[in-house]
Parts: sequence; C-alpha cells; structure tokens
Amino acid sequence: MSNDACTQIRTFITTKFPDVTFSDEEDIFALGFVNSLFAMELVMFIEKAFGTRIPNEELHLGNFRSVSLMADLVARQTSAAVG
Repeated sequence: MSNDACTQIRTFITTKFPDVTFSDEEDIFALGFVNSLFAMELVMFIEKAFGTRIPNEELHLGNFRSVSLMADLVARQTSAAVG
C-alpha cells in the first residue's frame, strides 16, 4: 500500500504544482511551494482517496512534510481501521 499511497499523493501534489520537482523524502514545506491552505487540501485528499479519517492527534505538520511521511500516515490509519 505504501508505494501505491506514495504514487497517489505525489500525483495529487504534482497536479497542483506541475513545475516543481521533489523526491518522496523531501520536505515539501521547506521547498517553499506548499502553504497551510494546501496542507488542508492534502488532509481532505488523503481522507477521501484512502477512505480514512485522520484523527486530531495525527494532524501535525510532521505527518505531512513529505510524500513518504504521508504514505506512512495512510498506512497507520488504514491498518488501525482494519484492526
């Protein structure tokens, strides 16, 4: 699921910012093209695309800094929903 999640998240970001290049591990906030409004779009996208709800305690910048961290968040939330 993690590779699939990375692909979907990366596609969502690159659709919004087609001229920006970054790796799955790079801090997209430090690169300067992502702001807090787009962070909320990321939350909404992840919840809808992966059929999960992100609890308040997981809504911190550390979970959204990179594609890999967001994919890890998705894996945690979807496994918690199953288990």
